[in-house]
Amino acid sequence: MIFDTSILIAAERRVVRFEPLLETLADEPVGIAAITAAELLHGCQRAREAGTRVRRWAFVEALLEVLPVLPFGLIEARRHAELWSELLRAATLIGPHNLMIGATALAGGHAVATLNRHEFERVPGLRLVAVERFVA
Repeated sequence: MIFDTSILIAAERRVVRFEPLLETLADEPVGIAAITAAELLHGCQRAREAGTRVRRWAFVEALLEVLPVLPFGLIEARRHAELWSELLRAATLIGPHNLMIGATALAGGHAVATLNRHEFERVPGLRLVAVERFVA
């Protein structure tokens, strides 16, 4: 299962009860897409206040130590191109980073845990994890 950036940001802000969510997934391998790692690191770079920056870096580095980062290689790129074309034809295109996350998930046979169901529900064949009960 892949955690979308929205879940991880919500966990850092304590909007999502992340530990109970992880406990329910104890038997399932979890990870993040490479673009999610980039989004999280970008958020650290953009923090204006020193305290926020330190807190974000600590949170993101702790995540990166325990969550595998799934690469975006040729297999994912091929799935991305197919998905991009399909969503464009259907006039249901989603954001470029979410498109990469969806392609990574589909290429690896993973489900996605997200708070952004609105976009990810447009991705044909993508399994979404119900996380609403973990929102504080």
